[in-house]
Amino acid sequence: MFMETKSFQTLSKLSQRPVDLTKDGVLTPERIGKYAMKGEGFDLLYGTERVDDEVIEALWGLAEETDALKKMGLMQSGEVMNQIEGFESERRSVLHTAMRDVFTGRREEKAAREASDQAMRELEKLKGFLEGIDGQFTDLVQIGIGGSDLGPRALCMALEAFHLPHRRVHFISNVDPDDANLVLAKIDPRKTLVVVVSKSGSTLETLTNEEFVRERFAREKVDPKKHFIAVTGEKSPMDDPSRYLASFYIWDFVGGRYSATSMVGAVMLGFALGYEKFMDVLRGAHEMDVHAREAKLGHNLPLFSALLGIWNRNFLHLPTVAVIPYSQALIRFPAHLQQLDMESNGKSIDKQGNRCAYSTGPVIWGEPGTNGQHSFYQLIHQGTDVIPLEFIGFRHSQHKTDLSIQGTTSQEKLLSNLLAQSIALAQGQKNKNPNKVFPGNRPNRILLADRLDAHTLGALLAYYEHKVAFQGFIWDINSFDQEGVQLGKVLAGKILSLLAEKKQGSGSFPLGEALLRFLK
Repeated sequence: MFMETKSFQTLSKLSQRPVDLTKDGVLTPERIGKYAMKGEGFDLLYGTERVDDEVIEALWGLAEETDALKKMGLMQSGEVMNQIEGFESERRSVLHTAMRDVFTGRREEKAAREASDQAMRELEKLKGFLEGIDGQFTDLVQIGIGGSDLGPRALCMALEAFHLPHRRVHFISNVDPDDANLVLAKIDPRKTLVVVVSKSGSTLETLTNEEFVRERFAREKVDPKKHFIAVTGEKSPMDDPSRYLASFYIWDFVGGRYSATSMVGAVMLGFALGYEKFMDVLRGAHEMDVHAREAKLGHNLPLFSALLGIWNRNFLHLPTVAVIPYSQALIRFPAHLQQLDMESNGKSIDKQGNRCAYSTGPVIWGEPGTNGQHSFYQLIHQGTDVIPLEFIGFRHSQHKTDLSIQGTTSQEKLLSNLLAQSIALAQGQKNKNPNKVFPGNRPNRILLADRLDAHTLGALLAYYEHKVAFQGFIWDINSFDQEGVQLGKVLAGKILSLLAEKKQGSGSFPLGEALLRFLK
């Protein structure tokens, strides 16, 4: 359907002559002011993208022809979205939005309402739990991997400026024992909570790390039962009151990479920030959920960002996207977006099981500015590959403490660098010396907000979740399964069985021999 739309044909023709941002008189203040969109506390500035009025009109037409807004409404109402028609698939609703749909105006649809009711019960449990442990613990260790680590870790680090006094949070994700040992060296088990996150209760790396940490607690004569919390599916192997101080539930309709605002992130963030501050995260996400569902064509921020990405990916044929937050607090946010985007839209079949004849998800990567300017920007400015950029910036710092040095504050220097890079990448520079030529026409856009606080972060998280979902809807792919991560798990299990078999009685670790036996 994607390639069969009239808008696809129009955009294909327009892509043969995209606007040249390097020409005199193109990148003007009037263009920057015109190509801007506001919503939910954000300004999306896209005058430095290679679009004009014709392209923008055709992009909105593409969203209309592919029913992108309708599909967003169906997803948030609880329709089955996680499926491939005619083939075995998970066939699930996709209701991460219900985890924050717990305020006034809950959805009328039964599936969404029931999901938000479940979320509210868990939040009430969490509120009581946090009140009950107040003053007992100074540290929390979260053990998880993938979506049980990346999103929660990114949010935790982004809001460190707002952590409660004497509350520290640590993460263990890699099965590499050095990861766990490094964290264990920093904590006092007697004052530490351990949150173990696995929806199935069977994630190999997570269970291995859990036992590693339990052994250390027991060795120091600290009863793990009084310190360990399970975040898992109801009735999973981890839903065991004999082993955990408390259990909080997550459900199949919330995918791992969309789970940061469920109990996967709530227990840790509630401990670090306090319950009410965590609720601010949910409020911000909820407001962006409503915006994504109800804002019309021409005004929908995550939908338009998705369309700009499709223009760059499918019509300008640019295979990567760099997400560059000009905020040190968002240092791990690009890593979360890597999983969110690449695990969701790294698909090569459509929802009917047919192989896609067009490109889908791009490679996502990034680091904070201004650090990146002294690292990889050389390639972005003058390299042979064109890399679109998504900048994220804030007018004010989190701590509200700054100093004027040489006439400007550090925050002003940060923002001036963001704006300068955006213009320089788009406009380029002509010079008689070829070494000083900047080709320009490097498409980029800026998402700008006032300050990175809990509410803004929730909205930012949901903005990217919906951008990814909208692209999947338009490409007609299933953004909500992850078969690509399963094969390696199965094969790793087989290799481990061979290693365990061989080690019995020998005490050796014949990795090479096990690999050769497996390959045979």
